[in-house]
Amino acid sequence: MTTDGHSSLAERLTGIDEIECVTADLNGVPRGKVMTAEGFLEGRRLQMARGVLLQCIMGGYPPARFYGSDDGDLALNADPRQIHRLPWSQTPRALAICDADELSGESSRLSTRGQLKQVISRYAALGLAPVVATELEFFVFAANDDPSQAFRPPVGLDGRREEGYSAFSVSSNNGLRPFFKEVYECMAALGLPRDTFMHEMGVSQFEINLLHGDPLLLADQTFLFKHLLKEVALKHGLIVVCMAKPLARTPGSSMHIHQSLVEIGSGRNVFSDEAGQPTAMFRHFIGGLQAGLADFTALFAPNVNSYQRLCHPYASPNNACWSYDNRAAGLRIPASSAVARRVENRLPGADANPYLAIAASLAAGLHGIENELEPTAAIQGEFEVPDNLSLPCTLHAALERLKRSQLARELFGTEFIEGYIASKTMELTSFFDEITPWERRVLAAQA
Repeated sequence: MTTDGHSSLAERLTGIDEIECVTADLNGVPRGKVMTAEGFLEGRRLQMARGVLLQCIMGGYPPARFYGSDDGDLALNADPRQIHRLPWSQTPRALAICDADELSGESSRLSTRGQLKQVISRYAALGLAPVVATELEFFVFAANDDPSQAFRPPVGLDGRREEGYSAFSVSSNNGLRPFFKEVYECMAALGLPRDTFMHEMGVSQFEINLLHGDPLLLADQTFLFKHLLKEVALKHGLIVVCMAKPLARTPGSSMHIHQSLVEIGSGRNVFSDEAGQPTAMFRHFIGGLQAGLADFTALFAPNVNSYQRLCHPYASPNNACWSYDNRAAGLRIPASSAVARRVENRLPGADANPYLAIAASLAAGLHGIENELEPTAAIQGEFEVPDNLSLPCTLHAALERLKRSQLARELFGTEFIEGYIASKTMELTSFFDEITPWERRVLAAQA
């Protein structure tokens, strides 16, 4: 249930005993504390250690110097527009999306939600408002209690598991109608409008398109939707996986970001002129993305597994080329009317933090506008990626590029970039501490 302005917060939380006060950490995972409804309604200050925002995906933390040597507290301040009753909860419970602010009042530079808000404010200073939409792909699998075994689709109504022939199918044979029925009901209860839904190319892979709107709202909605998917799946004995590449020899999962800019006040799309032709600002926005994608690859593809998706030719382009309606390009201009002209960033995976991915994409575009950067020529058909438009193809290479990026430090601050690199380096080290089945199977008898 969302804030509607017609009823008090206390009325909307009637019967609620606990509220999950959460904010997105570096990886986009909800982190926070559970507060009593009484304390929440009284406005008691809720504090959380700064280091939580840099928590590794395995649960550890980089050295304290990356988040303040004393690991002091941040304040979790609920956004009044993002307080929801949780429709999937067995007992009455609510969730509040919070900003992570320094105790002095300003937004923490370690907060990815705060980073996105800062980018939006920079556009507002130019009289512009970004409009975005996200397309999120995900897999629905049977429960998996052994991580050494591959994920498997659920058993369908015919007693078989899907084999991968169901792309764009609307059949009910997969037996997931009850799951998706509850997903849709929960989306409606949370005020998450959906546009289109489809079965994607992968085995038991699906995609949902959220309606375009304010970037912070869309990031909140994407954040909530991923949380919703996982919670509802558990109720149905399923698991939802938003890894970029959970299955071998199968397309990965993306989180494409569609972006346009409108003039504050008039709502005019500044990517098109009065004659319906592309504007200089449209070109500069693309030029900025081309200038920033390589530096920001680690923000769009944040995990070791992310590069399994990007290094396979399943419409997951690892390049900074741009094109009109060509899915092989990292930056695609979808076929549309002039009023809907937009740029689709196809690099982010489903595993990306939506706040950070949207912030990075919009920040790169703004950099191009402010510096009047011109893009390369658009490509069409089959093409070879020029060296200057290729992107890092491993997490190590992406982190090294981010480490050298002055642009990233200018746009996101040194504290955030160094903390991000420190956390992701720990994750990469943890990955290399393990030997994969492929290495044992192929190398043991030959090396």
